[in-house]
Amino acid sequence: MLKTFKSSFGFSRTLLVCIKIQSFPLCTTTPLGKNDDTEWENLLKPYDLKHLQRSLNPITPSQLCKLLELPLDVPTSMDLFEKAGLQRGYIHSFHVYYLLIDKLGNVGEFKMIDKLLKQMKDEGCVFKESLFILIMRYYGKAGLPGQATRLLLDMWGVYCFEPTFKSYNVVLEILVAGNCPKVAPNVFYDMLSRGISPTVYTFGVVMKAFCMVNEVDSACSLLRDMTKHGCVPNSIIYQMLIHALSENNRVNEAMKLLEEMFLMGCEPDVQTFNDVIHGLCKAGRIHEAAKLHDRMLLRDFTADALIQGYLMHGLCRMGKVDEARAMLSKIPNPNTVLYNTLINGYVVSGRFEEAKDLLYKNMVIAGFEPDAFTFNIMIDGLCKKGYLVSALEFLDEMVKKGFEPNVITYTILIDGFCKQGHFEEASKVVNSMSAKGLSLNTVGYNCLIGALCKDGKIQDALQMYGEMSSKGCKPDIYTFNSLIYGLCKNDKMEEALGLYRDMLLEGVIANTVTYNTLIHAFLRLELIQQADKLVGEMRFRGCPLDNITYNGLIKALCKTGATEKCLGLIEQMFGEEIFPSINSCNILINSFCRTGKVNDALQFLRDMIQRGLTPDIVTYNSLINGLCKMGRFQEALNLFNGLQAKGIHPDAVTYNTLISRYCYEGLFNDACQLLFKGVSNGFIPNEITWSILINYFVKKHQRDNSDSEQFTILMGNWGFWLAAIIRHVSSIGCIAIFMWQIFGFPPSIINNLHIASLSDCKYVDGRSKCIVSADFVLLRIN
Repeated sequence: MLKTFKSSFGFSRTLLVCIKIQSFPLCTTTPLGKNDDTEWENLLKPYDLKHLQRSLNPITPSQLCKLLELPLDVPTSMDLFEKAGLQRGYIHSFHVYYLLIDKLGNVGEFKMIDKLLKQMKDEGCVFKESLFILIMRYYGKAGLPGQATRLLLDMWGVYCFEPTFKSYNVVLEILVAGNCPKVAPNVFYDMLSRGISPTVYTFGVVMKAFCMVNEVDSACSLLRDMTKHGCVPNSIIYQMLIHALSENNRVNEAMKLLEEMFLMGCEPDVQTFNDVIHGLCKAGRIHEAAKLHDRMLLRDFTADALIQGYLMHGLCRMGKVDEARAMLSKIPNPNTVLYNTLINGYVVSGRFEEAKDLLYKNMVIAGFEPDAFTFNIMIDGLCKKGYLVSALEFLDEMVKKGFEPNVITYTILIDGFCKQGHFEEASKVVNSMSAKGLSLNTVGYNCLIGALCKDGKIQDALQMYGEMSSKGCKPDIYTFNSLIYGLCKNDKMEEALGLYRDMLLEGVIANTVTYNTLIHAFLRLELIQQADKLVGEMRFRGCPLDNITYNGLIKALCKTGATEKCLGLIEQMFGEEIFPSINSCNILINSFCRTGKVNDALQFLRDMIQRGLTPDIVTYNSLINGLCKMGRFQEALNLFNGLQAKGIHPDAVTYNTLISRYCYEGLFNDACQLLFKGVSNGFIPNEITWSILINYFVKKHQRDNSDSEQFTILMGNWGFWLAAIIRHVSSIGCIAIFMWQIFGFPPSIINNLHIASLSDCKYVDGRSKCIVSADFVLLRIN
């Protein structure tokens, strides 16, 4: 009997016979000699391990290899290995280690493999690269690319073995397959630094790693480095780079590589043409895509449905539906997808009748069965255009012809009615759906709940939310966000927070929209502390803050005058790699200007411009207004005069701010000149503009002529424009209409004006009874 053997590798068990068969008689007193290997090997098939064990005294490395090649389990193999190693003068061969490590790797016993490698080193066994590659591949199969990389480095540092390109290629392949593409370039550059020449396969794997992390430029630069190492790129490398460039909308570079591919004698495949044609179609370069398609056909490639679909979709997207139809007619074996593409093109162009003709008179007659997607395209197009009645009519027509609508069809109709606020019609669609044995899905419920929340019918929305679970529909993030929005809109913050907690219990993760809705609602109610608490929870749960979040916080803090905290938030945004929007900066600049801190506003603007921010007219309006309020009118004018050089056009706010300041300073002629300049540059004066000017004269009249009941206005050059109108009208009512509609005088101002009485007027041309000239017009203010 065999005795229990304690292995130094952690196994303690009695050797078991893997396959029990009838034993053969063996001599138990005399061991087999070394020259009896053939006879010994004959005992292996079939074998009885117990009998073999009695014959292993002594055993040679080659005999042990024969045993290890048998389908023995790992513990048995380890016991045989250990017992053989206890023989005097016996040394395990490399092949023995290789076979045993192969078995260990197959069951993932990597700790034992490390011990065996150390034992090999201690025994002075000569390593071979094939052993390391074997272990690396097992690491790759086990999903341990990092361990494979570690072993590659240990080959140099621990085992004093110089790997060749083969080991590096295996590790690079494992890293890419194991989704660790960022590490692959480091291994590649380590390979180059040690003077190991890469192969074409090496370059291909590293390029693939770069493309996986969207570093296409680095991949393309390696293409140029290949020749330095004596490598010539093959078709696989070109195809991979062309695909990556096309996916990144760099179709010009992809086309150049395609040309280079032809010059290098590398034949592209159909997928390569697909990539470039798709890239051209996405860029709207349909005619170039069509030329490449023709070129492809000249090279005896057969265009597949994917390429034809790209071209037809591109033509339809550009509105060239007729060209797409002409292309479809040339395709020998069209399919339902191509017909759907063309139908969608007609629908998007608003050509519904032609879409129906194509469906019933071409597609169906040609023997192509329309699918649910075909009809959903039609109904969705009609709903998006607002033709809901036509959509229902088409649905009825569709049913009469024997085509049954599905859940998506009804959901499209429900969404269309909900967006227009027609809840009764949406409810009828739901009933029709139920009559056919179809139930609303989560998307359908979301359409109804979202529309009800926007319409302020929060109780109806909550009732529908309660109905979802009983119908087997699980609410998703859109459901909860809609309900939270509806509750916040009605200032029901406790209920909104309760729903927020419920969604977490339901396993639905709150997103940025959820938090922004709650935070902005609290800020609107001036509950800054609660909003700040939610921001902290948002960070804790790993939900990223965005510009909307920060804008709300900045606006709320600016209302309280906490501009320093706002500056801190701006810096925080940069720290989190969120580039502040111009809206964020405008809120802060406006706050600075309102509180008289114009210098801080100007400094902040300079800092933002240095960081790449482009100010807009709102920015400069705040600064100009702030400077005017501080009495720094000349600086405000300097900013205004510099706007044109910056490519920014002043708006009504800009002109009204400066005109108001001119009037405040008593510089009415300058105000009129600015107004004249603005009109010549396309500015249209509004009610506020005229109010500023009229109010200035009213105040001046009250100040300078307090004892007089009437005051004559001389409007200078502007009299020319009003005089031109007066010459062509014959009543004060007509003048009022012109002043209102053309010059923007509001009725409230017109009521305070009237043409001078006949006794004060002189005849000008017999039709107009007021004092008019090219320089002024006489008006009277009560």
